[in-house]
Parts: sequence; C-alpha cells; structure tokens
Amino acid sequence: MEAVTYRDIPCKSALHKLKRKIPYGWDLNIYRGCEHGCLYCYARSSHQYLDGDFCRDIHVKKDISSFLERELSAPGWKREVVNIGGVTDSYQPAEKEYRLMPEILKLLIQHKTPAIISTKSDLILRDYDLIDELSRLTYVNVAVTVTTMDEGLRQLLEPGGVPSRKRFAVLEAFRQTNASTGLHMMPIIPYLTDTFENIDAILCRGKDARVHYVLPGTLYLRGDSRRSFFSFLETHFPEICKEFSALYQKGGAGKEYKDRLYQMVNACRKRYELSSSYTKAMQEKMPKEEEQLSFF
Repeated sequence: MEAVTYRDIPCKSALHKLKRKIPYGWDLNIYRGCEHGCLYCYARSSHQYLDGDFCRDIHVKKDISSFLERELSAPGWKREVVNIGGVTDSYQPAEKEYRLMPEILKLLIQHKTPAIISTKSDLILRDYDLIDELSRLTYVNVAVTVTTMDEGLRQLLEPGGVPSRKRFAVLEAFRQTNASTGLHMMPIIPYLTDTFENIDAILCRGKDARVHYVLPGTLYLRGDSRRSFFSFLETHFPEICKEFSALYQKGGAGKEYKDRLYQMVNACRKRYELSSSYTKAMQEKMPKEEEQLSFF
C-alpha cells in the first residue's frame, strides 16, 4: 500500500453556503481527499485542481477553527444547520493526528449551532462527550454509511474504512445521547450490494441500533469516479461488467431498475418499522426558533 502524505492547505472560509437550505444550508469540510479510498466516491474529481492522489495526498485545513470562530461570531449568523463531512470524512485517519474536530465541536457548542455529522469511522466515538453536550443544546444528527455486511466485499469497496459492525456500534452509542441517528445505506451497487440478503441484513442491524431513519441511495457515476469504478469491476468482477455497462450507459441506473430496487428496500424497511424521514427527527429536536431560521 502506498504511503499517505498530509499537506497543509490554506483555509479561505470554514463554512460554504449551499444553494438549498433544506435539510441544511451550509457545508464544512476539514480535509480535501480521503484515506477511506471508497471506489465509488463521487468526490474524487475534487482533486483535479490539486496535486496528488485523492486517497493518498490529503490536504488539511489546519487553521479552519479560527475561521469558523469568526464566522459563527458574526452578527448575521442565524445558527443554521451545518453539514460536517459531506464531501470528505472528518473522521478519516488524518483526524487521529490533527484532532481538528474537537475544536470544531467546542465552537458549535459555544454558539449553539446545529450540525449533521456524516462518517464511516468509529473515530467519532473519541468525541462522544462533546457531541453529547451539543445534542443537549441543539439539533445534532450522527449519520453513518453502511454499504454491505459482507466484510470481504466491504474491504474491496472501502479499503480504508472500518468494518460495518463497528459502524453500527457508533449508531448504538449515539442513540444514548439526544442526537438523532441515521443509517445511510448508500450507494446501493447493482449486482454487488443490491441483494435482498444484504439489504435485509443491514436494515435488521439498523433496527437493533434503533436508528431514527434510514436513507437509501443508488450508485451514481461520473468523471473520475466512473473511470475508477469501471476499472475496479474489470479487475475484481469481470463477470458482471457487460451487464453493469448496459445498466450504466449514463450516470445512473434507469427508472425500471430503481423502481424494482426501492420496492424491495421499502418492503424491508417497513418490515423492521424503520422511518424513511430524516427531517422528522430534525423537526422534533430542533429548538423552535432555530427550526424557523433553518427551514425558511
């Protein structure tokens, strides 16, 4: 395995405003690049303007907390929901060394700012007490992605990630706080992770973890992600390449495939009495004055 290098990158702003406001209007990403190395990652193309490999050359915004403090202290800040780690995981291995998330969380606590934290790592448990404290002040959602319960396949698809069982342990732990917990079952990959057995097993564990909601999503491929994923299939699963290519003539699978898939997913979800609404918990837990600011 090639060595990973960390490089400092100047932070221009901590918060990045999105065009939409629901369910969140702001993104915060500490790192550029991600060591998890997920073969399907849509963010691979984000390195095209930077030197190096997306999975091996990680750019670190070491000064991000000073920018965030300034932005959260601004008179116009309305405590809107901030999505943390929407592009690259804030709890990837680099975080063990740089420990930037605790400072981010302390600032969110100070300014009572609601947040969604998305991860595939159990390193988030290191900051359990801070996230617990924030959840008792305002809305917090801890979202964990699980793609497969087959550990061998998981290692191929997400070579730098932690096993799925550890991800469910994260969901179980944060269910003891006031945070809402979400199981992100995405991407569902045709002919690899779209079997009834895999989806049923994931949702069964979601039920055991008492997650507030399940959010499924199918694989979408474009640009660098498309090229790298098709190369991966040719190496590891050549027997499905022809069928997969026919299904992915464009960026996503066709309507007929998706309709069949979601019919199965929804049947399993209802079997385990799992909600599909990620906004329900937000509306229940968000302080009323902040809910108005975030949704309108």
